[in-house]
Amino acid sequence: MSSAEVPHELALLSTGVPGLDEVLGGGLPALSFNLVAGGPGTGKTTMAMQLLFATATVERPGLFITLLGETSLKMLRYQQCFDFFVEDAVGERVHFLNLSEEALGGDLEAVLARIVHNVEALRPGLVVVDSFRSLVHSVETEAPNSSLERFVQRLALHLTTWDITSLLIGEYQHQELRNPVFTVADGIFWLTQDVERNSVVRKLQVVKSRGVPHMPGLHTLKITTAGVQVFPRLPIQAGEQCPASNARVSTGITGLDALMGGGIPAGDSLVLTGPTGSGKTTFAMHFVLAGLVAGESAVVAVFEERPDVYLARAARFGSAFSDAVAAGRLRVIYLRPLDLSVDETLQEIRESVQDIGASRVVIDSINGFEMALAPTFREDFRESLYRLIGTLTRLGVTTYSTVEIEAQDRATLTGYHVSFLTDIILSQRYAEIDGALHKVLLVVKMRGSDHSRDFRRYRSTEAGVILGDTLPEYEGILSGTPTRSRRLGS
Repeated sequence: MSSAEVPHELALLSTGVPGLDEVLGGGLPALSFNLVAGGPGTGKTTMAMQLLFATATVERPGLFITLLGETSLKMLRYQQCFDFFVEDAVGERVHFLNLSEEALGGDLEAVLARIVHNVEALRPGLVVVDSFRSLVHSVETEAPNSSLERFVQRLALHLTTWDITSLLIGEYQHQELRNPVFTVADGIFWLTQDVERNSVVRKLQVVKSRGVPHMPGLHTLKITTAGVQVFPRLPIQAGEQCPASNARVSTGITGLDALMGGGIPAGDSLVLTGPTGSGKTTFAMHFVLAGLVAGESAVVAVFEERPDVYLARAARFGSAFSDAVAAGRLRVIYLRPLDLSVDETLQEIRESVQDIGASRVVIDSINGFEMALAPTFREDFRESLYRLIGTLTRLGVTTYSTVEIEAQDRATLTGYHVSFLTDIILSQRYAEIDGALHKVLLVVKMRGSDHSRDFRRYRSTEAGVILGDTLPEYEGILSGTPTRSRRLGS
């Protein structure tokens, strides 16, 4: 291929907004003309301000222009509460221009002239105009027949011919996509708020981004004291999948590895189901302990109790858990906000795995995960589980999840219809035998590996789980009230 045939690559600016560069396919195209649209309170101004502070330099400062929105003083009063705000940068590499007087009079020529003058004087690298939509309303009220379209086109022409990157902020509705500003924009970022019952979730969609392979779909957006953070909907690409391994990892329970043909294939996903009180968390603790003893690191995501409570329960195994936390080999993360998103969960677990080099992950429990999600994400919970388990599998970690099911539901082995999502299924049951309540365990499924089909009794003690004998003389165990086999009793 000749040099003339090599595709031209656009220069990209890092936005300084966590997750946004990934959604944009690497960053914001330099010298592009962009529109940040959406309703009030969706985070438009905060995101633009965060980007401004991240990209501005003394040589190529940032310019924030306010029209009929908040005054610069009022805006700074609130924006300085965010971590990205640097007070010393104001007046040095970040400048503010208020054009309320010109905008209130509907004088578009004066507005444009002031913008041109200040841009030529400062030579900024990034220009933000906020709120462009308020200017449109003012002009339409004062002079409905004014040449608004010509003004928009002239402003866009200036912004695209100058050696700058620009953002126009406006409150638009989807039905307004035919507005001329959308036609000339190189990028369109749409911010929304989904309200369902008592839950509010902000989302970002990149409607248009010329020259870069941006991620499609809706991405969760959160505003904290750190500023805006975007949680990409597809955090792990297909090419990042770890190679398969023939190794096996131990469950940590004496006798259970043998039932599973030698333990859990490394990198597989296991789901342990059972009724309340059946010992699901204790089984998962054995799995974590086995990894720690083997010198591995682990991440435990809990949704139903705080890390200190979890670690207090794990003290039955001695100091192994607390010592591992102190050594940075075990991280217990608590994910319980009621407006949690799937992508936020994935990112928290993924970052924890990468930070400590974890090879084992426990999710305790899937029921708690569902309850922690915002209602808008619960509607597609099976898809959420698919993405969660698929992401962890691509990381190459061995995943151990717990699910609570109804004690006497004979037909349900996993709950949530997730059998196809997981490689291994272990099922715990209660069974009344000879007038006493017993706990029994069954290996229901192991993808690509042979395993025992026997029911095994087990006991949960202060020292952990003790696996017992099989029950060949009984039938109907899944019913909860097994009977002695007629075949064996004849």
